[in-house]
Amino acid sequence: MLKIAIYGKGGIGKSTITSNLSAAFSKLGKRVIQIGCDPKADSTFNLLGGNPVQPVMNYIREFDEDPEQIEDISKIGFGGVLCIETGGPTPGLGCAGRGIIATFSLLEDLGLFERFKPDVVLYDVLGDVVCGGFAAPLRAGYADEVIIVTSGEKMALYAADNINEAVNNFADRSYASVRGIILNRRDIVDEEHKVRSFAAERNLEIIGDVPRNDDITRFEDMGKTVIEGDDSLPISKIFLRIARVLWEHEETGYEE
Repeated sequence: MLKIAIYGKGGIGKSTITSNLSAAFSKLGKRVIQIGCDPKADSTFNLLGGNPVQPVMNYIREFDEDPEQIEDISKIGFGGVLCIETGGPTPGLGCAGRGIIATFSLLEDLGLFERFKPDVVLYDVLGDVVCGGFAAPLRAGYADEVIIVTSGEKMALYAADNINEAVNNFADRSYASVRGIILNRRDIVDEEHKVRSFAAERNLEIIGDVPRNDDITRFEDMGKTVIEGDDSLPISKIFLRIARVLWEHEETGYEE
């Protein structure tokens, strides 16, 4: 099972990257779960035609009890992707990180992986926070690898560096390790050189290079990924290629 947590600076495009990768994996015939770990609960919108799934924490608040089955807190999206959102506390009250911990514990109790038997699990994690509940996807039994999404912008690279350092600090706890970087371009000056230099200095692989693309926005306005919208587009083929690279890495047992 390929289990990846996707981190990066807030607003860098993690949800776009994650949902398109989920759709790409489904096109490759894989059973996929995407878990959004953000109180905004918007990670899976473009797999669900723009129609959100009820977040786990919202369900618990509304019914004052834990859900009894996975179907209560999930929806099947494009390509059969199982979509789950952790959600968070009422704004201004409580800790979003605790919501993630509570959700993961609940999903374990409901036997999510045993029931759905996924080939791929993708966690879309809030911002660049790698502590408390936001580190939960890194723990043993959840994600095995971390992908950092960044552009060549100064603050995006700063966040990427913090994430990489934080994950490395967890290495002695059998947590996930950093698999590499996806460059999500913002078309700033000398962007490719900046990101490649950053990656080389930290011995990180650039797994994928995603250009700015109007088709992404066009299909997101329809509540779709580009994979669903038109999988023959050049931008769709980029996501499919990244998914193939990640899956082939999984099949070879993480051997380089």
